[in-house]
Amino acid sequence: MSETTERPIRTFHPRRGRMGSRHADAMTDIWPAYGLTVVDGDRTPLDLVELFGRDAPKVLEIGFGMGDTTAAMAAADPGRDYLAVEVHTPGIGNLLSLIGERGLTNVRVAHGDAMELVRKVPAGSLDAVHAFFPDPWPKARHHKRRLIQPANVALLRERLRPGGTLHCATDWAHYAEAMAETLDADPGLTNAHEGFAPRPAHRPETKFERRGVSSGREIFDLIYRRT
Repeated sequence: MSETTERPIRTFHPRRGRMGSRHADAMTDIWPAYGLTVVDGDRTPLDLVELFGRDAPKVLEIGFGMGDTTAAMAAADPGRDYLAVEVHTPGIGNLLSLIGERGLTNVRVAHGDAMELVRKVPAGSLDAVHAFFPDPWPKARHHKRRLIQPANVALLRERLRPGGTLHCATDWAHYAEAMAETLDADPGLTNAHEGFAPRPAHRPETKFERRGVSSGREIFDLIYRRT
């Protein structure tokens, strides 16, 4: 599939938030060793082995929010490296704080557009991609901004190794159905389950998940493998 240099449609709201002293200190102390900035249009391949200082399976976490889930998964899974990307600075500061407090060495934090980062990741280099509770963009006119759509899924699939997994979760039923339709249509992906996946024990509960459950919404997991 050809990749153009046209400016992509954003899948997020580019907004900033205030950071407290704990997060600001983490940005000063931890960011230089564990952070990277995603520059729009820079397609220079990212050397993941050099980035983490070892050759281990790599997981891409798209839109980690405040980072609690990413930190918990990385702490419980020291054999894999987690590259986590987010646009909101308070979440970046919080995840950096958690990295320092928990002594995590298998997490790197990217600030910027996830799909711009994906274009820098070498094909076949990821063990898994996680997209937990991405913005559902519920209005029909905004559906083009959704993360899980054919062109983005094709890019994500190309970055997975054969047998690697693309794991999505959402609490919006209509988006879950659209996700399943899109993922089923991709020629290089196979559903690891019959329909929606049972909630995996290894995925910690997120803030967005708790919010959805408290509002009476069902949680949907979708797990697909690259063939």
